[in-house]
Amino acid sequence: YVKYKKIREKSVAVVGVGGVGSVAAEMLTRCGIGRLQLYDFDKVELANMNRLFFRPEHAGMTKTDAAVKTLRDINPDVEYESYHMNITTVEGFQKFADSLKDPSTGESRMDLVLACVDNYEARMAINQACLEMGQTWMESGVSEDAVSGHIQVMVPGETACFACVPPLVVASGIDEKTLKREGVCAASLPTTMGMVAGMLIQNSLKYMLNFGQVTQYLGYSALKDYFPTMQVFCNPDCENGACCRAQEKHRAKITSPEYLAKKAAEEAEAAAKAAEEAATPLHEAN
Repeated sequence: YVKYKKIREKSVAVVGVGGVGSVAAEMLTRCGIGRLQLYDFDKVELANMNRLFFRPEHAGMTKTDAAVKTLRDINPDVEYESYHMNITTVEGFQKFADSLKDPSTGESRMDLVLACVDNYEARMAINQACLEMGQTWMESGVSEDAVSGHIQVMVPGETACFACVPPLVVASGIDEKTLKREGVCAASLPTTMGMVAGMLIQNSLKYMLNFGQVTQYLGYSALKDYFPTMQVFCNPDCENGACCRAQEKHRAKITSPEYLAKKAAEEAEAAAKAAEEAATPLHEAN
């Protein structure tokens, strides 16, 4: 039994309000999320109309303000916060990190951070902020040819951070800015972006409301309707010091007597429940 009403108690930050982020924000709004913080440094252009969510009358507005305007009409009960900023600058990064924190405790006030950005620098900024706060986040992306995408869960110390396994283009030493083609809007199929946004929010709901299985990595290939899944483990030699410290903290946690006792109790409870279900006939008539 899933207590869906608990979604009203949750807070989510969506970083990047483009093709995936805007649709993800709308899905969370319609699900009744408690608070939604939106981040983007761009403005709406008519070239964005081949994507979902934005409308021609939004042209010229910041993406975050345009999104809040539309979302508030859909569900005025959600608490919205709009941040028009570039999180990859020194000043922007600090403002971004501070906006995720509870001013009274200095701890993260978010239940989840969703990365819907389209460049390596922004992903690394989100990665760093979440590592420093011990904040779980989910990364998403759509390929430049618009026919594939993926989502990935990042839990500091437990799963690979974004620096543990860098994208091939970065590992190869190629400047991703050279891949951008003038006048071409990459990853512009609304179908693929809608699929990725749906995968992202479905996984987010499972994580926040504790039901089903949260998939660590889920890919999507439109050419073959292929949905690969995998686990991505931490790199013990990660170049990010915050990641290495998080790994050490996690190792200490999972080897503690308290954790081992709790895990044994949970496994015993799950085994008893499975045995009870196995002994129950599928239908009363049977």
